[in-house]
Amino acid sequence: MTLAPLAPRVLSTWVADWAQQGSCANQDPDALFVKGKAQRSAKLVCRSCPVVAECLADALDSRTDFGVWGGMTQRERRALLRSRPDVESWAALLAAVKDGKAQGGC
Repeated sequence: MTLAPLAPRVLSTWVADWAQQGSCANQDPDALFVKGKAQRSAKLVCRSCPVVAECLADALDSRTDFGVWGGMTQRERRALLRSRPDVESWAALLAAVKDGKAQGGC
């Protein structure tokens, strides 16, 4: 079964106080802190989230170890961090991308 990508209602500007606006704000928190195949279901919550970039940036900048954050599992976030050791602030980078001010790309 292939899922068609959902276009998230991404807010057009960076949201500093993002947590209450997330698609997961009213979800059972335990559903996002799972392992194995259950992570796929957890990631689906992020697909329609308006603050997915803010959530991901927070998890990357704080090196959050467990759970699905910003649509990425712990393993995916670790791989991204290893591939981009030059990034000092994921919040700054993703905010620039979201606001259309980024030079280059991720």
